Amino acid sequence: MVKILAKELKGTKITANCVAPGPIATELFYDGKSEEMVNKVVEQIPLARLGVPEDVAPLVGFLASDAGEWVNGQIVRVNGGFV
Repeated sequence: MVKILAKELKGTKITANCVAPGPIATELFYDGKSEEMVNKVVEQIPLARLGVPEDVAPLVGFLASDAGEWVNGQIVRVNGGFV
């Protein structure tokens, strides 16, 4: 869908990208999960930790800045290698 939006915005100098964060240590992530469930997720992440919002924010800032103007129609995964 983001690729279609990027094409629809052709000529407007507006880019369309998707940031796809992995497990991020937020209230929403922890809600309804036991400590055991959280630990199982962490075990699957090569960096051996949950992400934090500060891991995602720089990417969003880059994409929103002039420096990211050549990035368009992409899904960027920010997940510490979690698959």
